[in-house]
Amino acid sequence: MVASNELKKIRENLLISKAELARKAKVSPVTIDRIEKGMSCRMETKRKIIFALGYNLSDKEKVFPED
Repeated sequence: MVASNELKKIRENLLISKAELARKAKVSPVTIDRIEKGMSCRMETKRKIIFALGYNLSDKEKVFPED
């Protein structure tokens, strides 16, 4: 299933590389790449990414609007 998300756009607007975001979120760069390509991920992974971007959980819809 392909999930729609804004991760790539937000990450690029913040001038953060996939590797840097992965390090901040404590996930692998491959995970970031897969999510940006629309693959699904666990809720815990989404939470880590949202915090790594500097967002709060209340901003979840900005990053993952389909959930």
